[in-house]
Amino acid sequence: MVLSVESRRKVAEFLLRIKAIQLSPNEPFTWASGRKSPIYCDNRKVLSHPAVRTFVRQLAVEAVEKEYGKVDAIAGVATGGIALGALVAQELGLPFVYVRSKAKAHGLGNAIEGDLTVLSNVVVMEDLISTGQSSLKAVDALREAGVEVKGLIAIFTYGLPAAQAAFEAAQCKWLTLTDYPTMLDQALVEGYLNDEQRALLDAWNSDPVAWSKAFESKQPTP
Repeated sequence: MVLSVESRRKVAEFLLRIKAIQLSPNEPFTWASGRKSPIYCDNRKVLSHPAVRTFVRQLAVEAVEKEYGKVDAIAGVATGGIALGALVAQELGLPFVYVRSKAKAHGLGNAIEGDLTVLSNVVVMEDLISTGQSSLKAVDALREAGVEVKGLIAIFTYGLPAAQAAFEAAQCKWLTLTDYPTMLDQALVEGYLNDEQRALLDAWNSDPVAWSKAFESKQPTP
């Protein structure tokens, strides 16, 4: 399924408006890895805005129906994909399960929460794709539990080559409701960026590691 340009731009518009996506090419953010990044994305903010939440939910529902057809259940990736997955499952009248980042160290030691006996296949819901590793870890857990993963849907992707390669290697179909180039186009139109800043963000996307190192090298020594 190819989402319409209008739909992808509308999602990007919403994410920028509610500051789920924030852009700061001149004073970049520091990720958990320690790398510098001109973009920070927290799609959990979607949940706090009913109109945005409804639009994203309905677009995800349409994507499930048109891309994957009849499915037994929706699976959310903890933690960002849980709420979206539950909303989509409710709208479709389907069972819902979610996949932990790691199995519990107590009780039943579950990696997947929910009743797997009522399903044989799922569509996975995620909020954000960076390298794809955490999402594919959830896909692997479901497959190991004997569940067919028909594919994955996420709200946004940074569009990093590593993610594309990882999903191809895992033979997992995936799509996102909007993407990095669409978001940058929308940010430029709405005045969140100028042309020079857009170029910096394009450079980061081409090689995030090199971009971070180059930024650090330009900083004055204390």
